[in-house]
Amino acid sequence: MSLSDQPIVIIVGTNRPDSMSRKIAEYYQDILNQLNAPSLILDLVHLPHDFTVSAMYENIGKNEKFNGLRALLEQTNKFVFIVPEYNGSYPGVLKAFIDGLPYPNSFSNKKAALVGLSSNTQGAAIAMSHLNDVFSYLGMNTLALRVKLAQIKSHYSEKVISNALYKELLEMQAEQIIRF
Repeated sequence: MSLSDQPIVIIVGTNRPDSMSRKIAEYYQDILNQLNAPSLILDLVHLPHDFTVSAMYENIGKNEKFNGLRALLEQTNKFVFIVPEYNGSYPGVLKAFIDGLPYPNSFSNKKAALVGLSSNTQGAAIAMSHLNDVFSYLGMNTLALRVKLAQIKSHYSEKVISNALYKELLEMQAEQIIRF
């Protein structure tokens, strides 16, 4: 499989069932499909419920379900992280997931786009900044364009984003991650 054939993995950055992040991930995947870019969604809702004790530290490699997710990420070179804002940062489950992956090679020299969403007016700007700091430490290259979807519940309904700027920014970013 060539690098251009590898799917872009869209990571839903929360394990909340039926999350807005999942809906935005599906919207983003539709954009990538229109651009003929293969992609798949990795929703953290599907993490093993006990992964912080069954797949980390002395248990590395012992949880087959987590091992499958880890193997997928090892084969992936491009990611889109859909990052909801939780208490001024990104969700702890996303941090635990990242911490459970092999260090330092899971993200080293790989590429990512960040999309933040929030109910407030900041669009998860601080959450994406925190996550970008972690990715810098791990050697991940992130796109400069970070899409901030503020007050997302006012701009999304039934698979449609009503804010023209949000749509334009998501489309621009998707084109950039394909070329990145």
